[in-house]
Amino acid sequence: MPQQRKKQRYSSYSSNSQSSTAAPTLRIASGVTSVLPPTASAPIATAEASAVSSSTRPVEQASSERSAERSVIRIVLADDHTLMREGLRHLLELEPDLKVVGEAADGQEALRVIRQLSPDVVLLDISMPQLDGLALTHQLSEEQPQVAIIILTMHRQHPQVLRAIKNGARGYLLKSASSQELIRAIRTVHAGGALIEPELTGTVLAELRRLSQQPGAPGAPTLNDLTEKEIEIIRYVAQGMSNREIAAQLSYSEKTVKNYLSVIFQKLGIRDRTQAAIFGLRQGLLSDEGL
Repeated sequence: MPQQRKKQRYSSYSSNSQSSTAAPTLRIASGVTSVLPPTASAPIATAEASAVSSSTRPVEQASSERSAERSVIRIVLADDHTLMREGLRHLLELEPDLKVVGEAADGQEALRVIRQLSPDVVLLDISMPQLDGLALTHQLSEEQPQVAIIILTMHRQHPQVLRAIKNGARGYLLKSASSQELIRAIRTVHAGGALIEPELTGTVLAELRRLSQQPGAPGAPTLNDLTEKEIEIIRYVAQGMSNREIAAQLSYSEKTVKNYLSVIFQKLGIRDRTQAAIFGLRQGLLSDEGL
């Protein structure tokens, strides 16, 4: 009889052990072994997943910030009048895609600042001490042709307008222009286009026509030196289209258009879009009215 009771107790204990939930979980952390109940393992896994998820957020945020920085147009102001620079800075910084990254009060300082910062666009006055804006434009077009220069001045004399464009300026505006005209000019030249004060456009076109009628030098490049696609791009440039507009017309990226233009400029021995337009006129790619 006692043996039978003992046997029953043993049987009951064994049955309870088998009907219990899963065995405790064994976890090892930092060289310490611990036994945790099964319910403790789930929160730990959740905390670990949360930590991994939260650790990716700074990376995503940094990537977003870098993308935003790339979309901002970086500008340097070069004018010997402090009040003018302060006014321009306050005006431009109202636009989310424009950022003034540097200023200069004379030509030599402007050259130093531009070399150091490599901005996207430079607003440049003609009359500055030490190095005038026209000479600075010529030097920058050779050293940093990727920098778009807008001449912002009170001078409306035709020779200065033409010299500025010949030296590589992509824009020429009078200081009497409106804020919206200036902002539009900055975005236009940054996109690869050109913009000239409307009242001065007639003079520039007349000079282009005159130059297009002059005979080319012996041995000068011709259309035979270009591919069909390069000729098509030259035609669009002569029509005044920006890189973005050309890219949309050809279903290309802007980078591809820029690469094409670099090759074209090298083949033709030219350095800017104005010279490309003159070449197009000389080669009969479009009529005067197409400008």
